Amino acid sequence: MKFSYAMLPDYPLAESLESIRLADQLGFHACYAADETWHKDLWLLFAAAAGRTDRIRLGPSVSPVTLREPTLIAQALATLDELSGGRAEGVLSSGNFGLLAQYRIDWARTRPLSRVKEALHVMRTFLDEGAITHEGEFFSYDGLFTFARPVQDRLPLKLGAMRGPKSFEAAGELSDGCHHALSYTREAYDYAVRHIRAGAERAGKDWRSLDIGAWVVFATGPDSAVAKEAARSMVGIYASSMPEEQLRRNGVDPAELKPVVDAIAAGDLARGIELTTPEIADRLSVAGTPEECREKIERDIAPSGVNHMICAITDRALVQAFTGRDLPEAADVDTQLRLIAERVMPGFGCD
Repeated sequence: MKFSYAMLPDYPLAESLESIRLADQLGFHACYAADETWHKDLWLLFAAAAGRTDRIRLGPSVSPVTLREPTLIAQALATLDELSGGRAEGVLSSGNFGLLAQYRIDWARTRPLSRVKEALHVMRTFLDEGAITHEGEFFSYDGLFTFARPVQDRLPLKLGAMRGPKSFEAAGELSDGCHHALSYTREAYDYAVRHIRAGAERAGKDWRSLDIGAWVVFATGPDSAVAKEAARSMVGIYASSMPEEQLRRNGVDPAELKPVVDAIAAGDLARGIELTTPEIADRLSVAGTPEECREKIERDIAPSGVNHMICAITDRALVQAFTGRDLPEAADVDTQLRLIAERVMPGFGCD
């Protein structure tokens, strides 16, 4: 099992760079960030981080092909790969539906899966060959070329998926893996892995060779209650992007969560947090002491075949930035990175 740090690049950049450097020193596999307008630019951040780290891999999880042209994502990845000495990788999706709505894009009319599949083909070709001529439904090029060339023989490209089953199967069949966000139950991961495996086998690939990542809301610390309260502060914000079928696979009735989603959509984050019960927060996060977090991963996630934990760490600064709440006893990002490395990762062969 690999462990990675998923950051929201909303901290002072000097702090983010130090956290990435610490994750590198502690043996984390990768640092990912969301490629979204809401946050600071991950490409500039990771370009700076490349020169301050030695082993950790860097890239977007996810980058939206509806907003960012795929050849430009490929160009940025190849450039980051050269800067980092071959440590770049990318995860693609159609985009965060809430963000698309703010751009006045109706995601349902974009044919999201078809667009992502074509974008993946475009990027794979552009990265591998340095040039592309393509006449597609969404993207077309005549002899486009680039001098941005990756160091790796095959720079990994993966898909982000939440709904399924077709998106999971496409990830298994066409890409180097799948990052599945915001699931926490054995049922949800069995479902995802079953369809990732079906897609891989259709392409004649060993599904176990793929990167199958669990992108989870994560908060830990010496005080279980404090860590769970930090997670509760953010669960509703994240859960509002979960499709109804995914909520059900995670043991949550969509009707139960609707008041939370409605409050957040109306901009009343305080009311959304108030309506997020500890029971819902516990179902939709990995939170508590390091031992409690390890137990949940061992019980509900790892047995499905997931081989990569991607921890979207929630701390005092993030909660305060998003919600205005102050949780002074919550462990900061660097403390949580150390706790994961020292008390969670060794239980999964990461000694």
